[in-house]
Amino acid sequence: MDALNAALLVNWLGFSVGALLYLMLAVMVLRHPPDREGRSVTVLLLATAVLGLIWNLGELFVYIFRDFALGTSFPILTAAAYSALGFLPSVVVHSAENDMGGRRLLTPVAYTLSSVAAVLHFYSAMTGSAVPSGSALIILMFGAVSLIAGLLVFNFRQSLEQKMVWGAAMLVFVLSGTHFIATPEGNSWLVELIAHQSSVPLALVILYQNYRFAFADLFLKRAISVMLLAGVAFSLYVWVAAPLLRYHETHDRNDVFAISLILLLWMATAFAYPWLHKMAVWTVDRVILNRANYDDVIRQLASRTANAGTVGEILSTVSELLGDVLTANNAEWSEERSADKGIADGGVVSGSDRAEMRIITAERPYYRIEFSSLRGGRRLLSDEMAMLEAASHLTARRIDALRVTHERCEQETREQEFSKLAAEAQLTALRAQINPHFLFNALTTIGYLIQTTPEQAFQTLIQLTKLLRGVLSSTGEFCALGDEMKLIENYLEIESTRFEERLEVEIDVADELRTARIPALILQPLVENAIKHGISESKKGGKVSIAAAVFEENGERLLRLSVADTGDGRSVEPDEYRDGVGLRNIADRLRAHYGNAARLDLVRTVDEETLATVVLPVSDIGRRERKEIQASVAAI
Repeated sequence: MDALNAALLVNWLGFSVGALLYLMLAVMVLRHPPDREGRSVTVLLLATAVLGLIWNLGELFVYIFRDFALGTSFPILTAAAYSALGFLPSVVVHSAENDMGGRRLLTPVAYTLSSVAAVLHFYSAMTGSAVPSGSALIILMFGAVSLIAGLLVFNFRQSLEQKMVWGAAMLVFVLSGTHFIATPEGNSWLVELIAHQSSVPLALVILYQNYRFAFADLFLKRAISVMLLAGVAFSLYVWVAAPLLRYHETHDRNDVFAISLILLLWMATAFAYPWLHKMAVWTVDRVILNRANYDDVIRQLASRTANAGTVGEILSTVSELLGDVLTANNAEWSEERSADKGIADGGVVSGSDRAEMRIITAERPYYRIEFSSLRGGRRLLSDEMAMLEAASHLTARRIDALRVTHERCEQETREQEFSKLAAEAQLTALRAQINPHFLFNALTTIGYLIQTTPEQAFQTLIQLTKLLRGVLSSTGEFCALGDEMKLIENYLEIESTRFEERLEVEIDVADELRTARIPALILQPLVENAIKHGISESKKGGKVSIAAAVFEENGERLLRLSVADTGDGRSVEPDEYRDGVGLRNIADRLRAHYGNAARLDLVRTVDEETLATVVLPVSDIGRRERKEIQASVAAI
């Protein structure tokens, strides 16, 4: 393929791709209506799309008719195309001064130069002179150089990177103007590409200056993908298809080899497109926009909020992390309790240099996170909107999970409080359960002793006072075994005064065990039941034995407390004995404190002896006593 044909192919391909890109930009602008704050930006983008379409479609139309040798030059269409190309630098200047803010000094000058050039193009077309007009191209070329200098002087607020971007695009336009003036029909395909496609860099600069609209990243990715695809297709044809087909010039027009080669190359470009699109996405995200990896951001967000203990901590973490990612100077969260429709609908709202993420939880209150003063006054892009949507859902679910956890903890706390209150109520009931018959009998005994043995009556009264004071004044759920035994000993001394020789008492509780902590009033009801059901029902009386011992079971040290009586037991069966209120309270309290680790057993032995046994884990026995107990257990 010679240079002229390569140049024509580049122009054909370039104008076709350019028309496609500008058409895509126009459709995206029209499908995304602006808000009130961003209307001027959208007007510039729409103007860019229209001017680019006029330039590319006009030149493509002229080239088509020229290649078909129809003999028509269409000077008016050519003038319109070059006029549209001449207005693109003015839009670049307008965009740059928009980004700078303040008074627009160079924008009117730029539009004036473009208008003058357009008038000269149409004047040449109507007078039969050469189109495009050389004078118009010279005005645009020197005007572009002057505008570059003016922007460098007046646009001091923009960064050096931004100045280099639009400065390079304007220089490409100047070079294209030089080409049109010197060699309207160049023979180099590279020169033709730079000259006739100078509108594309200008359009990309406008997008770069005004990438505040939400779909800028999508357009850039698609545009770069299309341009890369066109470049690959052109390269395959120039470097593969053309040399191979040159050796088959003598073959028939419908040569199978030529057709197969074209189809294979077409499939190769189709297979290459996904890789080209990935390259375009990487270029836009990492090079042009320099954005973070949003998948990593979401993972980092999930990791940071996983161990947060409060809703405020979650929202502060999210605000800080996303504020850094979005380059926001301010990121603040707030609570929303009202049924505002906007917050209830959820989602992400973007405005000029600000954005708002709405966090819709399962229950009120809802939350907002507002990001303001975005760097460069930009808007959110589509990928950023999608990232914020994902972050909003993640944050809402984290808050919901935290609320459920807190509710469960509060419920468990309430249940523990209720259980404690119930245990206290049971203990209070036990303290108040001192058998009225016992009190009546004790008082009757004291009254009898006052008449017969006043000194013994006084001692019995002292024992009764100690017993009542010990039972009613204690408020703790646990006590030492020794304290429990003092109450029981006082009780038995009173009962011994009443029953005299009919009651025999045996206590086998070692001193080293008296420091063990046990539930309060765990033995007294058993002793009282032994007196009531065992001794009082027997004419000959009986013996009450109380013992405490430590033993091992399944590798665990346990404390066994036993109360036995030798009454005949004929008046009460074991099941009836077991159904007493005091015994039920004992069983319930053991279950509440120890679960399955403690138990209450009630049996009738072969010796007609009723035996009540409480088994519970050993606790709070002194170190010295523990060693002695362990030694005694080992000896056994």
